[in-house]
Parts: sequence; structure tokens; C-alpha cells
Amino acid sequence: MRLSEQEIINAICLNIAQRKQLQPNQVEVELMWDEEYGFSAEVFTEGRSQIIVAANILEAIERYALNQLNTRVFRDQIHLKLEEEIVADIH
Repeated sequence: MRLSEQEIINAICLNIAQRKQLQPNQVEVELMWDEEYGFSAEVFTEGRSQIIVAANILEAIERYALNQLNTRVFRDQIHLKLEEEIVADIH
């Protein structure tokens, strides 16, 4: 299974919204990749900015797969990749 960049963003929005008791449309996400630091995302909520690391992205994808796709996946099955966009391959 492969999640597109938009699906990864949706997963993060849902995860952050649940944690902060917000609506998903109150969360904005920008995915990033850096040669030194790897994958991360900048999350904007309520006028504040926060950087989340790859582990947080993987957690969001795990929850998204379980709650939205009705599929149980584990962190070691998720592989973030940089192609034309950032994607997540789930094996």
C-alpha cells in the first residue's frame, strides 16, 4: 500500500487535531525533507508553529491506517520516501 503526500498530511492533521482537541481543518501541515535531519513536518495550529520529527509522522500514519483504512500497521512496516513528492510505502 502507498500513501500519497496528501494522505500523509491528512494523517498528521487528524492526529494533531485529536491530540489538541481541534478540528482537522484547524491544522496546517508542510512536509519537509532535509539531507541531514531526514523527514519532518511543520505543523501550524492556533497561530503557533511546531516541528514534528519522523517518529511523529509514522505514529500519525499508524493511527490513520487503523482509523481511516481499517488496517493495522506497525511502525517498521512504514517507509517514508522522497520521490516527486513524499510518499509512505507500507509493507
